[in-house]
Amino acid sequence: MKIGSVLENQKIEKRIAITPEIAKKYISIGLDVLLPKDYGAHLGISDEEYKSIGVKFFNDEKEIINNSNIIVQLGLLSDDKSILLKEDQILIGVLNPYDNKKKLDQLSNKKINLFSLELLPRITRAQSMDILSSQANLAGYKAVIESFANFEKAIPMMMTAAGTVPAAKILIVGAGVAGLQAIATAKRMGGIVFATDVRMASKEQVESLGGKFLTVEGSENLETEGGYAKEASDDFKRKQEELLSETLKKIDIVICTALIPGKKAPVIIKEDMIDNMQSGSVIYDLAAIQGGNTAFTKADEIIEKKGVKIMGESNILNRLPVSASSLYAKNMFNFVENLFDKENKKLNINLEDEIIEKTLIK
Repeated sequence: MKIGSVLENQKIEKRIAITPEIAKKYISIGLDVLLPKDYGAHLGISDEEYKSIGVKFFNDEKEIINNSNIIVQLGLLSDDKSILLKEDQILIGVLNPYDNKKKLDQLSNKKINLFSLELLPRITRAQSMDILSSQANLAGYKAVIESFANFEKAIPMMMTAAGTVPAAKILIVGAGVAGLQAIATAKRMGGIVFATDVRMASKEQVESLGGKFLTVEGSENLETEGGYAKEASDDFKRKQEELLSETLKKIDIVICTALIPGKKAPVIIKEDMIDNMQSGSVIYDLAAIQGGNTAFTKADEIIEKKGVKIMGESNILNRLPVSASSLYAKNMFNFVENLFDKENKKLNINLEDEIIEKTLIK
């Protein structure tokens, strides 16, 4: 059995799906690992590092696709590579079935087994495979670092002989994995942290990290069975807007993390709210790739409105590709190991396993 990976388009994706540490694990359970030359070179990982543990290298990526039983990637293969996939091969990645439905249907009709890891069920056994959590954790941390780098004042309170510098006030919109990491990071760096979320279960988590949870009066608990936020009612949105509008007048930095799976990001911070913010404030929008949580967000641009900087990137994890690749590759290995029958050295697509059944694109 052979497992392979090919390079992504490095203009938009610098992460890799197989690190040397994980290649060693694949080999230890009986899989041959196939990679293209210079697979990890852009991350400072030499081919020799892979070769020393038994990885096989190819000049032509088509050979890897032709020879692999399992192909692991970050996203869907490009059209010229997808066309090479054959019946019974397995492709695993973040395949984005909402946006790529037509392409995935075509591949599925060719009897290619497609697994999209963002569809993993929220169960204990799947936690070690949860790419959304591992990557969101890093994204939340990096969003704070990037916003602080663009904020032209100190973050912690500083008492000096020349006077006192007040601590920056930071608001985290959305207290999922990325938001909770953003709260923890901002708090560690000395900020005064506030957070808001439609899920009431977030209150305890926010407060345990030292943040103040902002609650809409009489709010409903807007949480799906899978633990994600669901769309709010018009009444809730109106109350949330009033609360945010008042809060934002005294906030220095905002980190937006609110996403609804498969939908455009909700616009939470409206134009009039930004008009009332202090000049010099910064908004970092982690939802930029899905339209953004503010009225003005544009991916990969810094927009300035009345002295407020609004920023967000298509892929913030390209700024942490080594750490992000390490975690992603571990998640991927744990998923593949669950698919692999070690005793008989073969794949076992067991649809009675909730993890396999939920992630398989039919």
